[in-house]
Parts: sequence; C-alpha cells; structure tokens
Amino acid sequence: MNPKKILSSYLIRQFLISFFTVLFVIMSIILLFDAIELLRRTASKDYIGFFDVFQMAICKQPQLLNMILPFIFMIATMMTFYKLSKSSELVIIRAAGVSIWGFLPPVLYTSLVIGVINMTMINPISSFMFEQYHKMEEANKLKVSSSMVFSKSGLWLKEIKDDNRHIVIRAKSARQNQYTLNLREITILELTEKNKPIRTIEAYKGELVKDFITLSDVKIMTPGQKTEKNETLKYPTKLTIGRIQENFADPDTLSFWELPGYIHFFESAGFSAVKHKMYFLTLLFSPFMLMSMVLVAAVFSMQPNNRKGGVLKLVVGGVTSGFIVYFFTNIINAYGTNGTIPIYLAAIGPSMVASLISISLLLHLEDG
Repeated sequence: MNPKKILSSYLIRQFLISFFTVLFVIMSIILLFDAIELLRRTASKDYIGFFDVFQMAICKQPQLLNMILPFIFMIATMMTFYKLSKSSELVIIRAAGVSIWGFLPPVLYTSLVIGVINMTMINPISSFMFEQYHKMEEANKLKVSSSMVFSKSGLWLKEIKDDNRHIVIRAKSARQNQYTLNLREITILELTEKNKPIRTIEAYKGELVKDFITLSDVKIMTPGQKTEKNETLKYPTKLTIGRIQENFADPDTLSFWELPGYIHFFESAGFSAVKHKMYFLTLLFSPFMLMSMVLVAAVFSMQPNNRKGGVLKLVVGGVTSGFIVYFFTNIINAYGTNGTIPIYLAAIGPSMVASLISISLLLHLEDG
C-alpha cells in the first residue's frame, strides 16, 4: 500500500475521533444549559412538562451547531496535532521527509467534505427542526406568533386593533415601489376576540402608505346589512413596509435548497432579500470557513515546544484567534447585509483573510 495513503488514512481517522469527541462534549454542555434556560422560562406554566422542554431543546441543537461548528473544527484540529506531537509521531513523520504540507491536506480535505455534508444534508434537517422549535415556542406561549405570512398564495397580514377586535388582511399579490406597497385583490376581515366576523371589506387594489391603506373599487359586507360599494376608502392601519419586512421568514428556518426560491420570490415582489442572500452565501462558503479554522489551529499546534509547557500558550492563542476570526466575520457579514460592501466579498472575505494569514505563518514556521 502507498505510504502516503496509509499516513493520510491515519491522520483522517485521528482527526475524526477528535472531531466527534469535541462535538459530543460541546453539544452535551449546550443541551444541558439550554434545557435549564427553557425550564426557567417555563417554570410558571404548569401545562408544559419536562418532555416538552427536552423536545424543544433537542430541536434547537442542530441550529446552534451551525454557529459553533468552526470552533469545533479548530479545537479538534488542535487536539489532533497536539496528541501527535505529544506522542512524538509528528517528529517521526517529519524525520521521514514529510513536511507540514504533506500531512495537513488530508485534514483539510476532511474538513471540506464535512462542510459540504453539513451544508447540503445537515442544514435542511436543522432548518426544519429550528422551525419546529419556533412553532413549539408559539404553541406554548413563549413567543408571540408572526403577524405576517408571505407565500405563493399571497400576502397575509394580521393586526390587533384593540382588545375586542383584530383584522386579517389578505392580498393576492404585493409589490413594493419605493415607500409604497401596491396590493391587488385585497380582502380585509374584521373579527372579534372570539373570531366572529364583524365585517368584510373587498377591494380590487390598494396602496399601503404610512398609517393607512388607500383602497379602490371597494365592497363592504356587514352581516345582516346590505352590501355597501365605494370607489375609494382609506382604511387606517398600524402596519408599515418596515414592519412587514421585519416579519419575513427567518433565514435560519429555511434550508440551503429553499433559500434561492425564497430570495427570487421576495425580489420579484419588489422586497429586499439581502439578509437571506447573505445567509445563503455564508452557507455556500461555510466549507472554506471550516478549512480556514483548521489552518488557524495548525499555526498554534505545530510548535515544537508543546511538550515543554507550551500547552497553555497553545490553548490561549488558538481560542483567542478563533474568537477574533468569529468577531471579524460577524462584523463583515453585518457590513454586507447593510450594503456597505458587496455581499459576495462579505461572505468569502473572512475565510480568505484567515486562510492567507495562517498560510503565511505556517510558511514562516516551516521554511523560515
């Protein structure tokens, strides 16, 4: 068998062992603290049992995994190379003529494969479970339900007028034109607190501007009364375009495969989908971020003095660098979402910068 393949297989196996060990430990700790927090939030609700709380905590875990996965890769890489260094296996590998560029690629390839699997297979599962978590929050009255649904069947809005009356607005189509929201085939249903109809308003078109909807070709139907027809009607509302956009589906609840369709649907209606685009591109380039974290960890785990009391330096330096990369990534993503920098640059930039700096330091350590 080719010695390079044997070495690559051994390194991949050691890395996977470290990866799944770190994954299990960190996710177990997060699950414990998350369950405790949910128990605190539900302490005053007698109808919520421990099984319900545990189910909510489980549904939330896959989405939290996406947030901490780069740190898991960094810690797993540091653990792998530290174990090899402590057992003098790295010394033997180097003595055999294999440089860092000979035994680092197998770990990078493994990170790339895991990243692609997470993006294409794990992410749809985590998105579905996170959506179920939100539904359980709403069902258990831990969170106010969304006041908007925007789908291919049209735009649905809900507004509470007062304690005894709320309204449901449905428009077959909606399109934003600067500061105006143009609606077509509108139905406004006014309901009592017990969901009994008060009256129904139908209109061919309408415009949402600030504090009212200007309706055209209006029919007002009240139970027990004759249908009233008006050419125009100004219907007061507290809804604004900003509030509608705030209630768009959370990108975390949409899978990698669903995001392009939602982005196209929102943009075709004239709404901004920059937040969803940014999230999609972040997912698309996430395997490269994982590879960059491996490179960052390699800088702090290839030092020859790890057996001479340099473990603390290894841990502090690696963790600090990981937090710097994470903080830098969040800032760049925020700039991309706000439109300050191109979203493609915001998505790929942090991993490129971290990788280039790490490669430069590794070149200095290896060949300098």
